[in-house]
Amino acid sequence: MDHYNQTPRRKAEFITPPNTLKAKVGSGGLSEGILNKAQELLENNTVDFMPLGEMYLNTLMKGIDKAKNAHPDEDQEHLITSMLYPAMQLKANGGMFHYPLVTKIADRLIQYLEVIESSDIEALEIALAFHTTIRAVILGRITGDGGRHGAELIDALDDACVRYFERHPGPVKG
Repeated sequence: MDHYNQTPRRKAEFITPPNTLKAKVGSGGLSEGILNKAQELLENNTVDFMPLGEMYLNTLMKGIDKAKNAHPDEDQEHLITSMLYPAMQLKANGGMFHYPLVTKIADRLIQYLEVIESSDIEALEIALAFHTTIRAVILGRITGDGGRHGAELIDALDDACVRYFERHPGPVKG
């Protein structure tokens, strides 16, 4: 059920910055040994995700608050993008720090934000529910997929999104 069966109105896009280090040293492959060491570092990463996760959650909350208090003429794309960016960061960093449930929830938030038409109060309540859920996972230090409870959380968020689109139908994917 990608994008809650709605046609995306925007695409969360990662913009790759220029790699100045690579430009200085040139191109070429990495040895198997270096790749194995990098993989081992990722797998054995013990850095605490909480400060980074809180930073992105605070940025997401600022985006929600900005949209909540926006003037009716304010650019909806800008308001929605201000929520999309931190959601993308949470998705990208969750798995690296052993929080795949954060990655899954943030992915569903991204799919939701890609298809909403505007940041009306009902849409923002759902974004806030995603924020609250991700925050609970991080503060509860729920690593892994969260088991049955993790699946129930995602199902509840998905159900809220589906109900939103039943009340606010947009162009359906063809």
